[in-house]
Amino acid sequence: MAEDERMESKPQGTSPLMPLVTPSAEQPATPPPGLLTSLPSQLRWVILLVISVAISALLHFAQIPGALLIGPMASAILVATNGARLSVHRYPYIFAHSLLGCIIARALDVETLKAVALDWPVFLAIVIAVVSASSLLGYLIARADILPGTTAVWGTSAGAASAMVLMAEAHGADARLVAFMQYLRVVFVATGAAMMAAFVFNIEGGVARETVWFPETDWLDLGFTLIVAVLAASVGARLKIPAGTMLLPLAATTILHVLGYITLNLPAWLLALAYGIIGWRVGLTFTRRILRHAASALPQIVGSILVLMTFCGGLAFLLWRVMGIDPLTAYLATSPGGLDSIAIIAATTDVDMSFVMALQTMRLIIIILIGPQISSFVASRITPKGQRG
Repeated sequence: MAEDERMESKPQGTSPLMPLVTPSAEQPATPPPGLLTSLPSQLRWVILLVISVAISALLHFAQIPGALLIGPMASAILVATNGARLSVHRYPYIFAHSLLGCIIARALDVETLKAVALDWPVFLAIVIAVVSASSLLGYLIARADILPGTTAVWGTSAGAASAMVLMAEAHGADARLVAFMQYLRVVFVATGAAMMAAFVFNIEGGVARETVWFPETDWLDLGFTLIVAVLAASVGARLKIPAGTMLLPLAATTILHVLGYITLNLPAWLLALAYGIIGWRVGLTFTRRILRHAASALPQIVGSILVLMTFCGGLAFLLWRVMGIDPLTAYLATSPGGLDSIAIIAATTDVDMSFVMALQTMRLIIIILIGPQISSFVASRITPKGQRG
């Protein structure tokens, strides 16, 4: 913990386009003390852990999607803005990256791949439409000088929220603002999807599945999975591949999973650990100044979320009218929420689960593949306001 006492959490992947959030402008050489600054480092970690467990449990019992990540991130923001001065070491963070790759790979089962193969032209057209719409919104937000280009694009990207935060950090965006935008949209989309199921389609939600935190585990299979994931993440880190600590484990475990060599049954406690580390890493870089900036951009961010949700709802309408897809299936498949949150809602309603997961997964993969190019393209075409003629 000695390292934590010497280090102030440093923003990761901050864009140079916005001086407000650059380290030099945001943090003085000696940060002002806060409520927690004088406490021993070990006690600050204990406080962070206790608050994280409490908030995560509250969100989990309220059935808020992403509770295991939102809780630790909110807790980390709370202690960081009160002088905690803690930081997550890079090795646990790389381990969390590798687990996130496994989580995404778990969605790529044979049934999902078959659904993609059967309807790939439709899926591709919808994915391109959603990616284009979200990129346009990102461009408009950046053009209005609300957020810098790369941050705006990754923040509006309709993929799995946790994956988008990691990709944003690896490609020069401000991970804090991206996380703020992504998880705000998760809440909006999950709430909207649940309301559509209950009030528009008159479908009663299924009984919420009880989380088994410590299930019976095949430790040999889990150990092999973790070895593959960690080795792949290590290669990604050594080669300095952008987001390689997530992408290489994703590729490696997907191949082994589809071929039947491993079973990606990741226990809930391990997922909670990974999400907690990622949430802490992002949350501990927040300051009061970045919170004020996020709050000032809130109306525009909420507006972009509602516009994207409406656009995706229009795509769902087309799927229903043109292809005869069940309307709730179409709505969940096109919703711009996180992969996990949509999967939870889909699992408790009477929809075509394979179709929903196939479209959501294909969109995530395409965003991972072309997101860096889109963010660079948008950023290169944004002229700072002071330089415009």
